Amino acid sequence: MVHGRRPWGYSSSHPPVGSPPHQGPLGPGVPSTHSPHGGAALSPQEVEFLSSSITQLKVVQTKYVEAKDCLNVLNKSNEGKDLLVPLTSSMYVPGKLSDVERVLIDVGTGYYVEKTADDAREFFKRKIDFLTKQMEKIQPALQEKHAMKQAVVEMMSQKIQQLTALGAAQGATTKA
Repeated sequence: MVHGRRPWGYSSSHPPVGSPPHQGPLGPGVPSTHSPHGGAALSPQEVEFLSSSITQLKVVQTKYVEAKDCLNVLNKSNEGKDLLVPLTSSMYVPGKLSDVERVLIDVGTGYYVEKTADDAREFFKRKIDFLTKQMEKIQPALQEKHAMKQAVVEMMSQKIQQLTALGAAQGATTKA
């Protein structure tokens, strides 16, 4: 062994094997809000990350739903009609609906793919289903984090009440 260096993978924050279970700053049985074991830490950043991930997934899912709904106006009766084509979120140019059978889909990073309207519907359905599954995976983790946070708050409240009662009892005995 090389002196002066710790073995690879060793961390001073992990207790040695056989050491007593971790206890929080409020005593045994009260978990710390930051677990050194890499377990279910209650970091606000992690909860915020999960919440923002779900929000972002919902925004993207809504855009896919809206795009899928826009395909419903592509029918033979609307062919040749005038419409406004968005260039930016606030600027439109006049246009004419010339082909109701084929559409261009933005597949990301500036790439567009030409598809039939039916293929485009299927593409959007797959994307919506994928995003729904991702949100369903994240939601339980977020709920678990909120439940653990609530448990810690309750335990801290109980400990504070116990310490307050103990302090009051000791104060009463010292006065007598």
